[in-house]
Amino acid sequence: MSIRGTAGWRCARAVMAVTLAVVPAAGWCQSAVPRPTADWSGDPPAIASLVDAAKTESDLRVAVTRYLVDKAAIERRYDVPYSPVRHARLRTFYQGWKQRLAEANFSAVNPEGRIDYLLLRNRIEYDIEMLALADRRWAEMAALVPFFDDLRQLPEDRFDRKRAEGRATATLLSATSDRIKELTRTLAAEAPKTGGLVTRPGITPTIATRAADQVDALRTALGAWYAFYDGYDPVFSWWTSEPFARLGKALTGYAEALRLHVAGIKPGEPPPIIGDPVLADGLRADLAFEMIPYSPDELIAIGTKELEWVEAEFKKVAREMGHGDDWKAALEHVKNLAPPPGDKPWVIFDIAKYSEAFVDRMHAVTIPPLSREVWRLAMQTPERQRINPFFNGGEVTRVSYPTESMTHDDKQMSMRGNTPSFNFATVHHELIPGHHLQAFVAERFNAHRNRLQGTPFWREGWSLYWELLLWDRNFPRDNADRIGMLFWRLHRAARIIFSLNYHLGRWSPQQAVDFLVERVGHERANAEGEVRRTTTDAPLYQVAYMIGGLQLRALSHELVDSRKMTLTEFHDRILLGGHMPIELVRARLTGQALAPDMRTTWRFYEAAGR
Repeated sequence: MSIRGTAGWRCARAVMAVTLAVVPAAGWCQSAVPRPTADWSGDPPAIASLVDAAKTESDLRVAVTRYLVDKAAIERRYDVPYSPVRHARLRTFYQGWKQRLAEANFSAVNPEGRIDYLLLRNRIEYDIEMLALADRRWAEMAALVPFFDDLRQLPEDRFDRKRAEGRATATLLSATSDRIKELTRTLAAEAPKTGGLVTRPGITPTIATRAADQVDALRTALGAWYAFYDGYDPVFSWWTSEPFARLGKALTGYAEALRLHVAGIKPGEPPPIIGDPVLADGLRADLAFEMIPYSPDELIAIGTKELEWVEAEFKKVAREMGHGDDWKAALEHVKNLAPPPGDKPWVIFDIAKYSEAFVDRMHAVTIPPLSREVWRLAMQTPERQRINPFFNGGEVTRVSYPTESMTHDDKQMSMRGNTPSFNFATVHHELIPGHHLQAFVAERFNAHRNRLQGTPFWREGWSLYWELLLWDRNFPRDNADRIGMLFWRLHRAARIIFSLNYHLGRWSPQQAVDFLVERVGHERANAEGEVRRTTTDAPLYQVAYMIGGLQLRALSHELVDSRKMTLTEFHDRILLGGHMPIELVRARLTGQALAPDMRTTWRFYEAAGR
């Protein structure tokens, strides 16, 4: 059945001028879905239209904001990571909200509110799962921080409004400092006997690094605690100034010893890629939160299938370039097309101009004039390029390219990884119609959803979807651009494979790096940067690019290819709805009847005939 026959917007055209409403509840007027008007993002919009638009917002927007603000307040109040007091308070908070939400009358909530109900339910359940993960991680590293309970009690007493007594506190600080120094000496003494790295039962470099980070966090919390008294309570300062200074040095030394002697991180050298994989239980929680009804192995199979498709396309373009089936030779040719130092920003400006003009000719999405005006470029620092060796964007899009301070080898790898044809697929991804346009709209409509669930499947999936769509519309200017677009598409498919294998504990970071070098054709330093990013991002972040893009393409096939919706309507309604899992985007656009116990069921890959 056509969406035009079953769904609609509010009748008032003033509302349609600024926002696209959700599927109407019973009792709302039923009408054909009109083409979105070009002035919904007018600069400036009519105030009356904004007032009308506000009437279509979620009934639960205030509840969502209250949950997020109260949670943040509790985390600031109980600010010592892994503290049992912090965990107990958060657990009570989550369970209380879970009960209150279950008591709500779902049928009385408006359509946008029902979306927020499901988003808030998922958020609470996910927060509970992440608290359980934190408990497991603490249990793994507790033996490395045996002094934790004695010290975390000090800042917690302060926030409980209990006054610290100078002499007793000094005694505790002094004794704990001695205890920590002894732990450090023990590690230093054992290291030479074991060939440089100390081993402990059940302790890995990952756990040791986590413990060192916890020691640093504890030292920071103690610094704020001590500043509360120092100089303001003369007797306290008289007793504690010397032992507190010793404690700070002891904590710093112990964290350094854990990193050096247990994790193998040497000062002054590039740190090894260690990370902290979430393993199967963590991935299960994240997949449920993102409403992805596939197992990690099923997603790896999808990534493998997409990777093989791209390799076949690579060979077609390589033949046209005179390289036969040797697509890596074609890739090598494109890597050597880098502009000279200083010219890179102007290359980006040219690509952005071409991209905006191409999208304009497609009449595929509403682009607010102000969004075209305000975006700007900045350059990535050499330090930042260790983690992001390519591009990242939004209103301020940052470009990676060599600086004079880099080594000769790093300069060459950066240039080879950032040629104009490689950038060709990332400029529109980061700017218009990608992240910049996406964020521009999301900050103005349903912005609360970004904080509730800033899902990468919506954020990164949107930009990746445009890469797929533009490829189908013959967007590349020449074969070098086709190689650039295929390189990134291959990379996105490979991200699914290496990131999930890493988080499942099957692949080491080095295996992931080798995979990117050998299978995708990355420069090694750039591959290391990508894997390092994987170890610091959310577990499904790298997966979300290609999978989110495939979800949106499947949804476009369902709604646009069937002519139930125009391309402009489709894209505008996605943007105006704000951040949410793509399955909820689908529910919102199709008018699917929602229930408070809805769970993920949409097998998008099979539905799109993939």
